[in-house]
Amino acid sequence: MKEFLKNLIWIFLISFNFFQIEKVKAIVPYYYYPTIKNLQKQSLIIGKNAYQLLYFGQYEDSLNLAKLAVKINSKDEKLWLILAEAQIANKQYENALNSLNKAEQINSNISEIYFAKSNIYLKISQQTKAKSALEKAIKIEPNNHRAFFQLGNILLIEKNYLGAIKLFDKSIKIKPDFWQAINNQGLAYFEKNNVNLSIKLFKSAISIEENAEPLLGLASCLRINNTKLAIQLAKKALAKDPKYVNYDYRKEQLWGEKLQASTEILLQNEQLKKDVIVAKSKIIESS
Repeated sequence: MKEFLKNLIWIFLISFNFFQIEKVKAIVPYYYYPTIKNLQKQSLIIGKNAYQLLYFGQYEDSLNLAKLAVKINSKDEKLWLILAEAQIANKQYENALNSLNKAEQINSNISEIYFAKSNIYLKISQQTKAKSALEKAIKIEPNNHRAFFQLGNILLIEKNYLGAIKLFDKSIKIKPDFWQAINNQGLAYFEKNNVNLSIKLFKSAISIEENAEPLLGLASCLRINNTKLAIQLAKKALAKDPKYVNYDYRKEQLWGEKLQASTEILLQNEQLKKDVIVAKSKIIESS
């Protein structure tokens, strides 16, 4: 009996300790330590969310998320590119250049880095650096139509119209339906006083996409010889994009002095008076 009681006590003690251990396990919290792979995956998800916010115009929120993504994973050049885009959207150009330099240090063989740099340099009026960045992009991606287009735009700013036209030609050969390059050839030829060729190019651009810019460009070309059609085209252009009523906006789109002068005369036509007023009011409402 004594031996039986002794064994019973041992069983009780073992059972008690077992339940105590289980109890302690239930009280002590369990900590999850993420692996590097999981952190990288999370950073990419955050980066994609930042890019989506950027697309929807939520620039400040996009910037905050992009910063977080880079903090989690600073070794992914794609995240630095997203951060740079968010910084550009928030007009933090110096910070954006720093982010692009970080991306370049990780992987210097990505053309998007140099495209982004060229855009920043153009915004801060450093055209020589913009050219250099685009030339690097073309070396990496020689069939990129946008690189030649952007280089052509720089020459358009510099009033090197023949040089710009040649670069736009290269862009169009790579992508024949790239109406923006065709349109900008029209801008260049107008400044070279070749109005007939400008008309042909603006019409070609419109046949691909009926955009406000070639519509108004064509209207300005036809202002003297076909006023009726010019007014119809101008009305359509202003209805599509009221911003083209503004001289400074057209200048941003690289319109030259001669085309600007012709457009200003056209927009003073009495038959366009109402359309001009409506366009200007829409700009004020949206600002």
